[in-house]
Amino acid sequence: MISIRSALALPLAAASLALATPPAPAAEAVAVTTEEARLDRAAPQEILRRSGFASLAPEFADALARADSFAEAERTVGRYGSGLWRRAVDRAQGRGSAGGDLSRDDDRPLYWSRLALTRELRAWQPGFTITEEGRTRLLDRLERSSRGQDSIRYPAGKGVKRILLTGFDPFTLDRDSRISNPSGATALALDGTWLRTSDGSLARVETAVFPVRWQDFADGTVERTLRPHLPEVDLFTTVSQGRPGRFDIERTNGAWRGGFPDNENLSRTETVPVADPATQPQWTSTTLPYTAITAAPTGRFPVYDNTSVTELPAGSGTPVVRPDGPTPGSAARAGGGGNYLSNEIAYRATLLRDRLGLTDLPGGHVHTPVLQFGPGNTDPATGAVSDAEFVRNRLDIIAQVRAIVAVAAGSR
Repeated sequence: MISIRSALALPLAAASLALATPPAPAAEAVAVTTEEARLDRAAPQEILRRSGFASLAPEFADALARADSFAEAERTVGRYGSGLWRRAVDRAQGRGSAGGDLSRDDDRPLYWSRLALTRELRAWQPGFTITEEGRTRLLDRLERSSRGQDSIRYPAGKGVKRILLTGFDPFTLDRDSRISNPSGATALALDGTWLRTSDGSLARVETAVFPVRWQDFADGTVERTLRPHLPEVDLFTTVSQGRPGRFDIERTNGAWRGGFPDNENLSRTETVPVADPATQPQWTSTTLPYTAITAAPTGRFPVYDNTSVTELPAGSGTPVVRPDGPTPGSAARAGGGGNYLSNEIAYRATLLRDRLGLTDLPGGHVHTPVLQFGPGNTDPATGAVSDAEFVRNRLDIIAQVRAIVAVAAGSR
């Protein structure tokens, strides 16, 4: 996968990104990614068709074809990227036409539409030569704008609490390409909404969605998105799909990648790569009010304060599961949330909190239940892309995350 973030270390002038020479032959177009290649499967195509999102990629391709300069192409990419995010949010929150018969709470049209747009952008051959850096910059713009990462805005003034929540794309799509991610659906349902916290305060929620890709995290996508906003919020929580039938408030996060393949089918087994590794801790901790959250009646799923980790004890090379958290001097092998990207986003967000000196800011990770299809609809090859139980489970998870956030924000 092309590293989108690394190309932005220094400002780039548009003149260096697009040169007034003939276009490259079509055969030299950038190859599609592993994620984009899954678009041609039956389930993604049905999801796009039944949500009204199928026309976006052809429209985007036509708009790109009309761009006669890099600057115009960049405006087109920004317009379609932010438009895709807003359309997905509006659909989830009941504004405008649903565009089809899929439930409005569905996060999958956003995911598959974004991939359809990035695939068109990789294949695009303009009437001017575009550099590799230029195309990378456009891909970055499309990724960030279609994930809500560059549109986080809070109202000015006092008397309003500010909450930042993040979700994830669907994943394990080679196992079942019908999969939805309730954390991404929650981000769409809550973005820009207001809620009344458990102490009666009014709160504004802003959200963003992240990819399930190791390299994007190594390139700093989490820190880039969260750093401008953590100093101004009253609470943040990263959210991802976790275990069947339960919510978990993850007490401890570990600095270890366990190697499970990401959405590009790439594996990473290593210490979580961060800036200034010499001061990198093996563990970070939640500052969410887990006692209040687990005691509150937030929904039909039980909510646990999960304190378990897996560590290498000091002086040992053998992993040990510790039900009550890490021991002094140990090395991380899994946080409470495991050693995949859900643990990593929690680790990065809480490490950033601590490095910014915001140690009193409530923040941490919430794991949702696994989103399950209804009985009789479990075969990826023959099953329906949606069913009544699937929708009910997703709606209940979204509502319970909202209730958990309300409790957390009102418990300071």
